[in-house]
Amino acid sequence: MPHFIPLFPTLQPNVPTSPGNVSTAARRVRWVTLSIEAESPLQDDVHELVAALNADLLARTPPELCTHLTVEQMAAPNTTVWVARDEDGSAVACGALRRHGGRVGEVKRMYTIPARRGEGIGGLILDRIESLAREEGLRRLVLETGHVHHAAYRVYERGGFTRCGPVLDYPDTGFSVFYEKELGEP
Repeated sequence: MPHFIPLFPTLQPNVPTSPGNVSTAARRVRWVTLSIEAESPLQDDVHELVAALNADLLARTPPELCTHLTVEQMAAPNTTVWVARDEDGSAVACGALRRHGGRVGEVKRMYTIPARRGEGIGGLILDRIESLAREEGLRRLVLETGHVHHAAYRVYERGGFTRCGPVLDYPDTGFSVFYEKELGEP
């Protein structure tokens, strides 16, 4: 049974106010809850989430420079995938930890559907990735993201990641931005 976690309230678009209310910019608040669990990426709704991620990336980056893991690759034993689900059980975000040699972990396949962006879901998934990496004794997390993914930069920087040069076997094409975070001794 998934454990639902409350998130901060989200602001809804401007709502008309009653005649007795002085403020014309009143907003309604909606409390949001999610479950974030390690799951198989081979489920239909996770396939759809990854397909949306791939379409988003291909719209911003030349196809020959995209380094997408397939859902089959994401199901490998060296990769753990987290899926965020809303109250109705719909998959709304994902992210993964892929383990490499040298006690290095790579953050992969971070994506939140457009309707749920800005709610801090990516940061929560990043926290899960880092927690597992620490539990497993990894000493460093790295990632590659696109050169125009400014919202992603904020998620990673808030999570304590700093920009660095190319990581792992990624080429420096000008279409990538690289981040790292030292986790230290276990």
